[in-house]
Amino acid sequence: MAPIRVALIGLSATAKTSWASRAHLPYLLSPQGREKYQIVALLNSSVEAARAAIAEYNLPAETTKAYGDPDALAADADVDLVVCNTRVDNHHKTVRPSLEAGKAIFSEWPLAQDAAHARDLATLAHQKSAKTAVGLQGRLSPLAHTLRKILSSNRIGKVLSTEVRAFGGTMDRDRIPSGLAYFLERDVGGNPYTIGFAHAFDTVQSVLGDLDASSARGHFHLQRPKVTIFDPASGNVVETKKSNVPDLIFVSGYLEQGQGDIIAPQGAALHFRLRRGQQWPGEPGLVWTIAGERGEIKVTSPVAALQVGLEEQPAVIEVHDNATDTIEKVEWEWEDFQRELPLMSKNIAAVYEAFAAGTGGYATFDDAVKRHEQLESLLADWKA
Repeated sequence: MAPIRVALIGLSATAKTSWASRAHLPYLLSPQGREKYQIVALLNSSVEAARAAIAEYNLPAETTKAYGDPDALAADADVDLVVCNTRVDNHHKTVRPSLEAGKAIFSEWPLAQDAAHARDLATLAHQKSAKTAVGLQGRLSPLAHTLRKILSSNRIGKVLSTEVRAFGGTMDRDRIPSGLAYFLERDVGGNPYTIGFAHAFDTVQSVLGDLDASSARGHFHLQRPKVTIFDPASGNVVETKKSNVPDLIFVSGYLEQGQGDIIAPQGAALHFRLRRGQQWPGEPGLVWTIAGERGEIKVTSPVAALQVGLEEQPAVIEVHDNATDTIEKVEWEWEDFQRELPLMSKNIAAVYEAFAAGTGGYATFDDAVKRHEQLESLLADWKA
């Protein structure tokens, strides 16, 4: 089968720490990735910027087209899949022309700056019968797969409750690098709530099932409304900026019934807490417990970003048996194709693999709309 021809949006020559270069490019240029995909075009802010990125990442200039206009990319019949890695408030206007042309789209999460723009893209995808994927890659992580296996084996019985206590969203509670200053602007759509919290929240729900909308409640606080912006190159303070994004998040409710028969008949309670910034020194960044009728699962992670994690300190899964009062550590492993990839790319690679194989399991635009609507509903009545 011929490789899927890919156009990357947002692979920058001047931002080598970008998500496109760290998470997407390593897989696409790996032996496994090259079997299934071929990069044939880049779209950047200008043709010159796209050409600079082609040169920076040693992509073949003779077969990699450079675009500076979304409409020009949309008109390219030699592109099968468009992969979007721009800032979230540029997703909609950047990918819509290619979607209108019927191309498949893989967009990073969040899909758009708000639910309305996400719905527009999902509706258009249906009209054009376009295949879609969204970077909620925690759903396909080995950690999530292992938890599903434990639950489906009935090892802890039906789930009674689940609790998550997490820290993160940004690396520091008081400061934020200048390139992420928009994290403090709710209207942009990319911030610790829609990214840091949402990734972990989506992973939890992919394992246990969605939170029932009628029972869902959110409580939000802004503890540090003024945040220092610094230049990451020099470390110097640039400015102090006022935030309108919550930095302490509580979500609670009951999980929906019918989740693979793993939820107790009376429903299972969920409580999720995330505070932006660092945890207590020496403590884990995330502790997630799943209490069942016969036992309990505990996931301990050094970071709240379950979709990524840390290479040197991977998340740990333990199972407590109530009857024997014993605790067993349950191992999980990366797939063969993931082992040689850098950490940021491992779970993104799983999305690409599933997309190429047509096996599903990854988030689509429809899934993204559902998550956007859930997040907006929880936050609807909160004002900074």
